[in-house]
Amino acid sequence: MLSDDLPSPQFIAPVRTRATEGKFQRVRVSVLGRYMLADRREFPCQVLEMSPGDAIVIAPAAGLVGERVIAYLDQIGRIEGTVINQIDGGFLMDITASPRKRDKMAAQLTWLANKDVLNLPEDRRHERVVPDIRHSTVVLDDGRRYNCKIIDISLSGAAIELDVRPAIGTPVTLGRMRARVMRHFQDGVAVEFSSAQEMLTVVQQNLRMN
Repeated sequence: MLSDDLPSPQFIAPVRTRATEGKFQRVRVSVLGRYMLADRREFPCQVLEMSPGDAIVIAPAAGLVGERVIAYLDQIGRIEGTVINQIDGGFLMDITASPRKRDKMAAQLTWLANKDVLNLPEDRRHERVVPDIRHSTVVLDDGRRYNCKIIDISLSGAAIELDVRPAIGTPVTLGRMRARVMRHFQDGVAVEFSSAQEMLTVVQQNLRMN
């Protein structure tokens, strides 16, 4: 049962559009979940396009324009908002969230939209998650240091947005962890840790900048 505690391959990332201040560009995803309408009826659903500000939901019951919706989506978590338009086979909903929640959602959507591009052998062994700590540093063996942004992490590696592209196989230090560059993609690199970690909380702690 969903909680009804309503409060009063090219790298793709959801971005704010210039045309309309505060709006986000949706990215194509395929995310399953469940949603609840204001009358507490629950249904399965699938999200086909989503941004940190809205989502296109394929659903058996569209609800009324302006009706409150709560949804729990695989790999995204709980979202809430209102129906802003009915479409064929579903509805478009806006998403009510804090700036911090939107930032994390943007990272989750970036990962979902690019998971085929970022797919690594170790990622099939270990679950990947979007960390709470998003900013870290990469240090090369010659001492050069670069700021980076974490896209996702697992027990054995990470995908990071980075302005430079060290050669595949280059040893680096990410936060406080030794790693090696395993793959390039348009906006960054994927690295594999020198030794797999036992807990994701340890990985997050070691992402902190020195």
